[in-house]
Amino acid sequence: MTQESSSDKALPSQSSGKGPKTAYISLWLPKPSETFVLREVVNLWKFGLPLQAFTAYGELKSDLSPEMAEVSKRVERLGVPFLKRLPGDIRYWLDRNPKTVWKLLREIPIRKWRSIEVGGENLWCFLTGFTLGRLFQERGIEHIHAVWANGPAMSAWVASRLTGIPFSFTGRAGDIYPQDGALREKIRDAAFVITDNMTNIKYLQGFADGNSKEKIHGVYNGVPLERHRDAAVKMTPPYKLLAVGRFDKIKAFPMLLYACGLLKKIGFAFHLTLVGSGWRKAHYKWREYKLGLSGLIDYPGFVTYDRITEMFSQADMFVMSSAVHRSGGRDGLPTVIMEAFMHRLPVVATDVCGIAEVVQDGVTGYLVPENDPPALARAIMKMSADRDNAVAMAERGRSLVSREFDQEKNHRKIFDLFVAASQKAKETGGHPTAL
Repeated sequence: MTQESSSDKALPSQSSGKGPKTAYISLWLPKPSETFVLREVVNLWKFGLPLQAFTAYGELKSDLSPEMAEVSKRVERLGVPFLKRLPGDIRYWLDRNPKTVWKLLREIPIRKWRSIEVGGENLWCFLTGFTLGRLFQERGIEHIHAVWANGPAMSAWVASRLTGIPFSFTGRAGDIYPQDGALREKIRDAAFVITDNMTNIKYLQGFADGNSKEKIHGVYNGVPLERHRDAAVKMTPPYKLLAVGRFDKIKAFPMLLYACGLLKKIGFAFHLTLVGSGWRKAHYKWREYKLGLSGLIDYPGFVTYDRITEMFSQADMFVMSSAVHRSGGRDGLPTVIMEAFMHRLPVVATDVCGIAEVVQDGVTGYLVPENDPPALARAIMKMSADRDNAVAMAERGRSLVSREFDQEKNHRKIFDLFVAASQKAKETGGHPTAL
């Protein structure tokens, strides 16, 4: 993921406009690796949605662009300090809605979560729901939206059950794969559910009963569509390979390193720039040493938007090695692929979740099976062997992204869903039926 440019325009006002008064919940906001969330918030403000942003955690201050820093000033955060007011907020709801409070306490905290981390996140956000529900009621919030299906959706769900305010959430990748211990119930009670790739629609419908299947809406993320400087794509040895992503298990960078080891063995000249950060870097460096790749890989760390644009522009191809982890965790549809295409950079990727919706094998790029280093190595060689075809595929990829990931169009769809949910709730005198 990348960070917004420092040349972004001034932010629109969030104080007036049409649409329901909406609370928007995330764990962190802004987060440098989640530029797609930032764009969504800014565009919803632009459209006139009276949106108030809240986070369950504290503030991130590193690697923020000027636009992110401005957005950060408008966000209300709970974090650890909220615990001081939590007992009072629970008493507040016990006085006004005791049956619901006791039902929530019986149903949610003690259940099977998929991991300690996910359980901890959901339990924390369960508690924040009591405070947020009170705040939303006091401020006349008309709709609640969570940007992720795990913790943020838990906050939204609890606040909704306490207040009767309709809620919705977006399910993307690691927040729904594998599902947490309450996903089915969150879908059941939500006004609607958004997912950012079409592959996830059928998956989420598998947790929905009856008419709830109609609640699932596929809306691609919005990406900036201004024409970036075309990648050089010189396709001359040593070939410049670029990979970008957090150093996470689902990125499967060890598979990419194994593929590089195979390329080195057959004398294919290359240089890999692996952009990202995380504790797994030490493991990658060890793999690099064991595979005899020393001097062939750079690790520049987290890179800001301006610098990543330069890297896209100088590369020969972008490589995405994502894989489904044994836990079930996986990528959804990484935004960085669309960013590569907007730079007219050829893409080689693995066939995981929604990636095939953009990287169409032999049309917009090359798609290979996950966890298959030989196949990945062959695709890299094939891409390098025909520059004209590589550039033509990248051009088709850019056209696809321009058509399907227009942020004005896609974020307007989300705005319209908020409006429709609010109208339906008013008509039914409570939670809306499926939208």
